[in-house]
Amino acid sequence: MRAVITVVGKDKVGIIAEVSRVLSENRVNILDISQTIMQDMFTMIMLVDVSEAAIAFSALSDTLSDLGNALGLTIHIQHEDLFNSMHRI
Repeated sequence: MRAVITVVGKDKVGIIAEVSRVLSENRVNILDISQTIMQDMFTMIMLVDVSEAAIAFSALSDTLSDLGNALGLTIHIQHEDLFNSMHRI
């Protein structure tokens, strides 16, 4: 199963490293990643494979949210189908 992770916040060193670390520790594979910096705002979207995750999806969501709070960022994860449904015109 695939999921979409979005990360938004003030740019700082180590954002990608920290998010990737959490994913790696929980056996979540990054399939695609896109990030940009708009002035001093960092934005990233990741497509990940959670089919072999070491923890439940809800626990992964909580872990990423806690990481976001610690870094001053907003981090969300959604199942790919939900993300696509919400962003369909």
